[in-house]
Amino acid sequence: MRSTAVKAKSRSYQHSTEMLAGLRAGLGAGCAARGLQGHRLAHSRTTEKLQREYDAVVIGAGHNGLVAAAYLQQAGLRTAVLEKRHVLGGAAVTEEIVPGFKFSRASYLLSLLRPQIYTELELQRHGLRVLPRDPYSFTPLLEDRSPPRSLLMGHDMAQTQRQIAQFSQKDAQAYPKYEVFMGRLVSAINPLLDAPPADTAALGRGSLLQRLRALWPLLQAGLALGRQLPHFYEILDHWFESEPLKATLATDAVIGAMSSPHTPGGGYVLLHHVMGELEGRRGAWGYVAGGMGALSQAIARAAAANGAHIFTEQAVCRVLLGSDGQAQGVVMQDGTEVRSKAVLSNASPQLTFLELTPQEQLPEDFVRRIQQLDTRSPVTKINVAVDRLPSFLAAPNTCDSQPLPHHCCSIHLNCEGTHLLHQAYTEAAHGHPSSRPMIELCIPSALDPGLAPPGCHVVSLFTQYTPYELAGGQPWDEKARNAYADTVFDCIEAYAPGFKASVIGRDILTPPDLERIFGLPGGNIFHGGMSLDQLYFTRPAPSYSTYQSPVPGLYLCGSGAHPGGGVMGAAGRNAAQVVLRDFRRLRWQR
Repeated sequence: MRSTAVKAKSRSYQHSTEMLAGLRAGLGAGCAARGLQGHRLAHSRTTEKLQREYDAVVIGAGHNGLVAAAYLQQAGLRTAVLEKRHVLGGAAVTEEIVPGFKFSRASYLLSLLRPQIYTELELQRHGLRVLPRDPYSFTPLLEDRSPPRSLLMGHDMAQTQRQIAQFSQKDAQAYPKYEVFMGRLVSAINPLLDAPPADTAALGRGSLLQRLRALWPLLQAGLALGRQLPHFYEILDHWFESEPLKATLATDAVIGAMSSPHTPGGGYVLLHHVMGELEGRRGAWGYVAGGMGALSQAIARAAAANGAHIFTEQAVCRVLLGSDGQAQGVVMQDGTEVRSKAVLSNASPQLTFLELTPQEQLPEDFVRRIQQLDTRSPVTKINVAVDRLPSFLAAPNTCDSQPLPHHCCSIHLNCEGTHLLHQAYTEAAHGHPSSRPMIELCIPSALDPGLAPPGCHVVSLFTQYTPYELAGGQPWDEKARNAYADTVFDCIEAYAPGFKASVIGRDILTPPDLERIFGLPGGNIFHGGMSLDQLYFTRPAPSYSTYQSPVPGLYLCGSGAHPGGGVMGAAGRNAAQVVLRDFRRLRWQR
């Protein structure tokens, strides 16, 4: 860690008087001290008092829970959102971990949010501002030449092709066709994201016409995919030969997944990460001005504007059931009962059904399925405060130290070839943090300078692979956390000498930390693996993929439901539509 008093090996940032003094001293000429009085961001969005009865209660103020609440309240249902943390947003939060530095502490980029949500909730009117990136991907190489080569990719196809041609003329020619191919896949899958999966339990009932109608969206997707599907599972090797390009693209196929680029089925994770859009441009990713918490705040404002009550530091300890086994509300940690006609859980399936719901009310096979969900996570997120921009050997900084185009990108390190990603995975699969981890380095302050004091920057390090459980039963204690973070920093130093000396503070979140702080089971950013056996009909369990649960009146609205993880909002929007449909049906029956 760098300060005038301390210029030694970096350690986890601790909120102590001594460390704060060191930080203030360490903010030298290049990084002016301002806003150092550490504070918490994004507290409760309502001044209303928690009532004892609502039409709907949402457990958890993650982005999906907030989206669901906004739609329910918009439709006239009196809705409350109950969040146990001091801050709204779940994993989409902005937190000032190091004084003066505002971090997107968990999720850090935006693309997948469904376009309908932007418009229907008027998020721009409620303060959302997105900062697109172009170019968007930068992969510097470590090699024995000066300067080393790099791969810079953006929306200018001709320029991207010239970059790829450094490594393979064949790949440069193939890349536009690959983009068209991926576009076709996205167009085929897209309609499936915005509605509940076909109800497999209902398929055995009704006429043939009713069954076909239920399956029609899936049949349409299958017809659209056609003969493309076989290539989907061997996608990168089928299209390309150059390793830097394949490794760069493969990061999207393995991100958040305890799998290798060579693991079958990784193609869907890749597709999942290119099916978003930003300002009408497919596959584009950008930063949210003010950090990811600003997105959650905009959704919360949309919900509150219609009358939703949103509370922080209100922990739910169980779902309240009536004598008929129907959900009737929730019980708070202090014993307070909040009654409602519907309960929506933005928590993971594991937390919802194994901890918050009385087990005797759930079918045994359903409980077994939830217990067996694959929640393995390879992710350690490290948030870093630095007093200058990293200067890469492959693209050195200019004299004025202003951000260059590549500083606005996702910067991929240790991506010279897919064999490095596979090696990193293999080490973690045996219980050891990767010795040369896959690193996605982002510097949102390059586009949003208000996130850090003048001259300083916030750096997001999304790293893989780290196991949830270390070999030999070793704990993820401070020593283990710091040892891994030091390995990551050593890797960055090789690409950008001087990085370690620029570090002011860091926040290390291993898989157990992500689980403890954000409620991500096993640290899994998707609330469960995005493998083919945990998607669509089977997410989170067969016969329960339509957001309803075995408990009448209890719904799942988080990433553990269809269509899965990422800051997408689809699960929240779809779940709200199911709840509203059920409300209408109940009223009609009366």
